[in-house]
Amino acid sequence: MITPDQLREMMPDADSAADTFADPLSKAMLEFEINTPLREAAFLAQIAVESEELRVLIENLNYSAQALLKIFARHFTEAQAAQYGHKPEMIANRIYANRMGNASEQSGDGWKYRGRGLIQTTGKENYEEVGKALNLDLINHPELLEQPENAAISAGFFWHKHLLNDLADDAQFKNICIRINGGLNDFSQRLKFYHAALEILG
Repeated sequence: MITPDQLREMMPDADSAADTFADPLSKAMLEFEINTPLREAAFLAQIAVESEELRVLIENLNYSAQALLKIFARHFTEAQAAQYGHKPEMIANRIYANRMGNASEQSGDGWKYRGRGLIQTTGKENYEEVGKALNLDLINHPELLEQPENAAISAGFFWHKHLLNDLADDAQFKNICIRINGGLNDFSQRLKFYHAALEILG
């Protein structure tokens, strides 16, 4: 069991969110055998970054035109970036169109199935898979992943599906980051949380 005080010590900005998430995280970790210090530290470190220390359960897509050209260069020309800048719904519908089970930009699937939960579930086919596994109607009610219990259990499901306990057992933290994020974004921050969690959990 993880306690609110342990979460606050690991994630100083979590504040009251530590009280909200201690029990849901404990249940998710128990269900998916995230039950050793190495496994727990790796799991909580990833969650700390993905959810901005338990405070953000839905993807923020409010990018400026400049940021769109830097982060999503293949999706936007300079003129398009100016048109889409600071319009999160339009941005989501464009960058997530025609992939991960989503339909076209005009369908609205990108916005409807944008990242949610503690390890952000993204895309219609992933919402469907998680929904079936957890007995939740996420296709019609994607907002269910914004509830603490569902946010935590969906993160545990992702962890289990991608065999991340095995990587955690071998201290392959870098490879865990790649499986979750597709690369090494915010790696130094993830590593900082990992070392803090290991120290706290012994």
